[in-house]
Amino acid sequence: MRAPEGSTRGAADLVLRGGVVRTITDQHPDATAIALRGGRIVHVGDDREVLAHAGPGTGIIDLSGRAVLPGINDAHLHATWLGALWPRTLFDGDSARPWNPLRTNEQRRAAILRAGELLSSLGITSYTEPGLGPGEDDGPTGAFGSSVVGLYRELAAEGRLNARVTVLSLYGELDGRSSLPDVLAGLAAHRSSADPRWLRFAGVKIFADGIPPMRSAYTNCCYADGTAASLLVDGDDDADREGNLARMVAAAHRAGLQVGVHATGDRSIDVVLDAVERAQAERAADLGHYVIHGDMANSAQLQRMAALGVGLDVQPGIALRTRDQVDAVLGPGSAAAFWRLGEALERGVRMCVTSDAPVLSPDWRCQIAAADEWLGPASDLRQRMAQLLRCCTAEPASQDGAAAWKGVLAPGMAADLCVLAADPLAVAPGELPEVDVDLTVVDGRIVHDRTGIG
Repeated sequence: MRAPEGSTRGAADLVLRGGVVRTITDQHPDATAIALRGGRIVHVGDDREVLAHAGPGTGIIDLSGRAVLPGINDAHLHATWLGALWPRTLFDGDSARPWNPLRTNEQRRAAILRAGELLSSLGITSYTEPGLGPGEDDGPTGAFGSSVVGLYRELAAEGRLNARVTVLSLYGELDGRSSLPDVLAGLAAHRSSADPRWLRFAGVKIFADGIPPMRSAYTNCCYADGTAASLLVDGDDDADREGNLARMVAAAHRAGLQVGVHATGDRSIDVVLDAVERAQAERAADLGHYVIHGDMANSAQLQRMAALGVGLDVQPGIALRTRDQVDAVLGPGSAAAFWRLGEALERGVRMCVTSDAPVLSPDWRCQIAAADEWLGPASDLRQRMAQLLRCCTAEPASQDGAAAWKGVLAPGMAADLCVLAADPLAVAPGELPEVDVDLTVVDGRIVHDRTGIG
């Protein structure tokens, strides 16, 4: 008879003991050890309890006070592009002139694998490629077209992925136009993967607008120079473009697919939320739709997001780096009203802290530090750190539709974890980038070991 998932039957493959285990749940707040077997977590508790699951063939790691966390899940990271550019990021130079364009499948494959090694070194065990597909088959970077999708399928089948990957399909241009016929045709041809625990095609990425610093966010107000932007979706006028964006969202929803919409301006966010609300009224289903960036989301919109179950993917590092540019194009003090991270947390919005690498470094520790700086002083830094850690683990798992099997440390959950040199709840968020990632485990397999503890 087969043992059920999460069963304690049989000896563990790997035990980590003598440290701090941060489960990102309310359970086991004083845990010091964790046992893994068959790619799942077997037990979380104190050293004595967990060592009871060890056998003659069990690998035992002495944490020596280190801290275990769930594997980090970056919900918005362009890994293929990252592998081509790293160690450079788009903030290092002119993003309009892409470096190292990927011309061949061999180069693309190498870029994916290179990114995988980098992400493993940072404790990242899951990520979302937010936009791959035919809309970029002729794109200048070579990092987003249909060939990349094929390579991910090959690498997943070969067992070469160091992290679990979620893909949003792109039927328009990256940071550019999309048309309703192209999106509808893409949705009709949407294909899933053989093993969604390693490679999942969740739905579709749509670019609603651009970004405030480029005066391309679709806003309810004019820019300081008197100009106004339009949606990137094709249409004869603003009303037609808004209608086409709503039809794209509705079509994906009817197909049972998730939608991630790049929307930064308050007017574009309203269009997205209206579309989701109408789609849900037509077919009641929580598919995990979410707004990407959401720079100008206001209080009323955050309240609607929470009510509708619409998530929000934010990049605090971009907020810090662009606030002066935002003030320059929208007027002094404008940036202070954007990126309402604290309010999103208070209202219960499913918020994921992401890097948007290679726009910025994929180092999640830096994004947590940036979020803390943007939020300002806190009366309880420990509580803030716990909240932000959830935004890098449990919340992205929920966005992936995978909260039942990854994102926290509990029996039966995926054996995806990372080990930090110090307890993150014992340091200030601003100090987190100085805390090393010593070990990364995916599906029970060690993929990064900085100090040789494994």
